[in-house]
Amino acid sequence: MDSDFQWYQYALIVIVFIWSGFVRAGFGFGGALFTIPFLLLIHNDPLFFLPIISLHLLFFAALTLLLSNRAAASGEQPEVLQATINWPFVRYALLIMLIPKLAGVLGLLILPSNLMNSIIFLLISAYAITYIIGRPLQSNSRLLDTVFLILGAYISGTSLIGGPLVIAVAMRHIQAHEFRNTLFVLWFVLVSIKLFAFALAGVDLQLMASLWLLPFAGIGHLVGQKFHHRLLQASNARFYQILGWVLLSTSLVGLLQILV
Repeated sequence: MDSDFQWYQYALIVIVFIWSGFVRAGFGFGGALFTIPFLLLIHNDPLFFLPIISLHLLFFAALTLLLSNRAAASGEQPEVLQATINWPFVRYALLIMLIPKLAGVLGLLILPSNLMNSIIFLLISAYAITYIIGRPLQSNSRLLDTVFLILGAYISGTSLIGGPLVIAVAMRHIQAHEFRNTLFVLWFVLVSIKLFAFALAGVDLQLMASLWLLPFAGIGHLVGQKFHHRLLQASNARFYQILGWVLLSTSLVGLLQILV
């Protein structure tokens, strides 16, 4: 971790990474979307945090998929809750997303930090409003599928927050019990590409920081796993509305910091 951090910054980063583990395991997305605005308020450098979030996603996605397969094979879960992967959707999405994903990574590497942060906060504010008003993005045609996947891939390349656009498409193609694991496979491929590009560009992958924060993300992951099973059987509209207000407030504070 950065030796210039104050003790309270370390404490806040730990709390945010516990939260990131919970969100990622609970919903199958949002490990970056619901944490980046808080992290950028602590340390204003997306290239510091994105490799850490990316490495954690690879680790926990692989772990979740492995444990889900074991649970399904052993019959530990009711059949209706057994998570499966929708491979046709994974192939369909990746064919559309690969090139714009690479373009987004290039944009992250060459755009000024303040501009990149402003874009991130504006996008998160837009997502937050859709949650607040109870009208998340939806796709209802092949054309919108393609547009959302291209935009989601580019935004994911720049900041790992393209999830809501991809989810708008996924909701049309996959069932609830396939949702998290299918997205984890998709994120695993896309994030691997991003980390490879970071390595080629000489970006510090923050391996030690990732290891140091892994147990804290793991705490959130364990809690999120239990929450996920409840989420499959419950309405979560109110939760998303509250989360939307938190994200919107945080993003507005971040934008003010950049502008002032």
